[in-house]
Amino acid sequence: MQPEVETKSIALYDTDYQLWLDRTVAQLKAQDFSNLDLENLIEEIESLGRSEKHAMSSYLMRLCEHLLKIKYWESERDQCFRGWKLEVRNFRLQIQEELEASPSLNLFLQNIFTKQYRNGRKLFLDASGLSAKLIPEEPDFTLEQALDEDWLSWQLE
Repeated sequence: MQPEVETKSIALYDTDYQLWLDRTVAQLKAQDFSNLDLENLIEEIESLGRSEKHAMSSYLMRLCEHLLKIKYWESERDQCFRGWKLEVRNFRLQIQEELEASPSLNLFLQNIFTKQYRNGRKLFLDASGLSAKLIPEEPDFTLEQALDEDWLSWQLE
């Protein structure tokens, strides 16, 4: 009888995700572990972690891009400064929210900081048209500075 339930659950996962999710939650609450679609449940839980990490990577890359705009793109500063400032605050807040929910992601951020700085640098260089020689290939600020609301505050006022 159990294989039939698993087949129905897997088919449900493929045909009505929300209903599958509702039933899975109900089964977990009822401690009906024998009827769980474990394969898809495990996949979903793993994807949650990947999604969080992807979001953090993206926020950090965009934060670095906008910090570089503020630090180096003088010709556009007067016109674009308010938008850049808003983006810096937004990305810092997004990262802080994620870190409050999952403090263990701090180590992940430290591990990807240089990579995301370089990606943000590429975006900045594409947007600005400035010479790559003018912008450090390695971060000239730390992750802690990038996340610190007071860092660059004199330029953000």
